[in-house]
Amino acid sequence: MDLVKFYRLLKKVILRGKGKKEKNSFKGKITNIPEHVAIIMDGNGRWAKAQGKPRIYGHSHGVDRIRPIIEVATRIGIKCISFYAFSKENWNRPKGEVDFLMKLLENYLNNEQETFLNSRSLLKVIGDISMLSEDIQCKIRTFEELLKEKIKEPKIMVNLAVSYGGKDEIVRSVNKCISREIEKKDKNIFITEDMIEANLDNPWYPKIDLMIRTSGEERISNFMLWQLAYSELYFSEVLWPDFSEEDFIKAIEIYSRRNRRFGTL
Repeated sequence: MDLVKFYRLLKKVILRGKGKKEKNSFKGKITNIPEHVAIIMDGNGRWAKAQGKPRIYGHSHGVDRIRPIIEVATRIGIKCISFYAFSKENWNRPKGEVDFLMKLLENYLNNEQETFLNSRSLLKVIGDISMLSEDIQCKIRTFEELLKEKIKEPKIMVNLAVSYGGKDEIVRSVNKCISREIEKKDKNIFITEDMIEANLDNPWYPKIDLMIRTSGEERISNFMLWQLAYSELYFSEVLWPDFSEEDFIKAIEIYSRRNRRFGTL
């Protein structure tokens, strides 16, 4: 896509509707679009508290931000986007909140099928899904398989991290490697980086170029540790339910100005 067409697209996205005036447009030239963007969706609870509402109110509104961010990511040519939806540590939250989050996940799987099909987006749920209910596990498998069967030329891969921990993913990958080496009856078990990568939850996506975290917190919270090895990090003060398409494009624009050296000069 040439620069003229690209900036026309950005303008349409930023304006977001007829008659709206452009706000905080970005003057810098975007010359480098990341292939894979990962997002830690943080701040739902604080957003709800600021409005005098329970935490689940924030989670409900947070889910509504996923679709528009996927849409703008697809339009500007991002190939893969990952969302940190529910960590393994989140199981320690109050049961009522956990149950509500599981219901949100179930509703998402029930309601977003047509959207993914129409936009030619694939979905992969990553994490230790064995901890989820059998019903939700079945819905996940059905959703993923339907998309793979129907979409022959996907525009974007969406990873939804549920019951996920970066350390846990690496441990599970290493254990898969060891099991397969034992099956070969080779006494000298030797694990390589390539073997670990091949056994991660979704080994087909590109390595993460940019990780975005909302709400002003500046840590990666055990999210995709292996894949973040050389990623650029961007921290936004905006709470996730308020994180707009414009905020997302701002992060991409800032990323495009950075010089990634991967350990070289």
